[in-house]
Amino acid sequence: MSNLDRFKNTIAQTSDTPVGLEIDYAEGVYIFTVNGEKYVDFISGIAVSSLGHRHPKVIQAIQEQLNKHLHVMVYGEFIQKPQLEFAELLIAQLPENLNQVYFVNSGTEANEGALKLAKKATGRTKLIGFKNSYHGDTHGSLSVTGREMYRDPYLPLLPGVYFLEFNSFEQLDLINEETAAVILEPIQGEGGIIPSESEWLAEIRTRCDETGALLIYDEIQSGFGRTGKLFAFEHYHIAPDILCVAKAMAGGMPMGAFISSKKIFEAFMYNPPLNHVTTFGGHPVSCAAALANLKELLSGNYLANASFIEEEVKEFLTGPGITEVRGKGAMLGLQLENRELTQKVVEDCFEQGVLLGWTLHSNTLIRLAPPLIIEKKQLTDALHIIKESIQKHYGA
Repeated sequence: MSNLDRFKNTIAQTSDTPVGLEIDYAEGVYIFTVNGEKYVDFISGIAVSSLGHRHPKVIQAIQEQLNKHLHVMVYGEFIQKPQLEFAELLIAQLPENLNQVYFVNSGTEANEGALKLAKKATGRTKLIGFKNSYHGDTHGSLSVTGREMYRDPYLPLLPGVYFLEFNSFEQLDLINEETAAVILEPIQGEGGIIPSESEWLAEIRTRCDETGALLIYDEIQSGFGRTGKLFAFEHYHIAPDILCVAKAMAGGMPMGAFISSKKIFEAFMYNPPLNHVTTFGGHPVSCAAALANLKELLSGNYLANASFIEEEVKEFLTGPGITEVRGKGAMLGLQLENRELTQKVVEDCFEQGVLLGWTLHSNTLIRLAPPLIIEKKQLTDALHIIKESIQKHYGA
């Protein structure tokens, strides 16, 4: 039996067409298979490997922590140096109201925690989400995900959730004194790489302030430098009440967090105490990796490189078959004219060693999210392959 057959037989599948690459190792911007094939990872493991695969400083931090201790106690009871140092450095990069961190293991857990915190802190239950949003696949996160095809198989979900049009001023009066939270992505990821409009986001912030609703930003995909800022909301200068992060947070290790104020987090301490807990959240190895990852992001030229990637991609990828390139930094979407062209380009680039992907909500959008460490020649070589593939298949 082949390894692919073993994989399909033993690993629960989420589609009937897995990519099926058998990975040997990964280094920098490349993934290598056991057959000796090399791929440019132009999607960074879906916006995870922003510093590339196995960044030396992240690996060193992991190895050092392995020699000290692994899990010692459930979250929040013991003082663990990697947790504390990472929390302090992360908070130092954020607005004053975002001054406490709750560590979890993934993006959907961060969103789950944020929703629970908002309900507990406000005493309200109404939630506002946005159409075409994506917040994760657990029940709470799915409840505020604005795509019926993913929600319908799991109904009933959380009650009292209302979906508005993204970037639309209509129906904003639904954000009222009954609303616990408004949850949104400053740049919709799986919905098609759609940036917020500044005036709209400012009005959302105003409505939340007026009504006492909490504003949650889901920066699972856009955080930690991907957009050319450490966090996407910095482009807008409009801070949230709760910030959710994950993906690129820990240099390839599993980790997430939701961040808010000490005052809001007090809701988790009482009635009853320990009313939101996690066993592995803030795992010391993940925290050590995250600390090294953030230090490197802050000390290097990575944010500027994200902006450079945006300039190069938008300048180069023009012409027949291309409708638009949108997004910020290295969180970009290449919109092509139709599904057939998109599929052919993704498959053709894969055969030529450039790993691309579609977003969940669109079959005409190609995700472009290379590691922030990508060198100019690596970038331009990949872009040449993409553009030549579009030219070859357009109208064919």
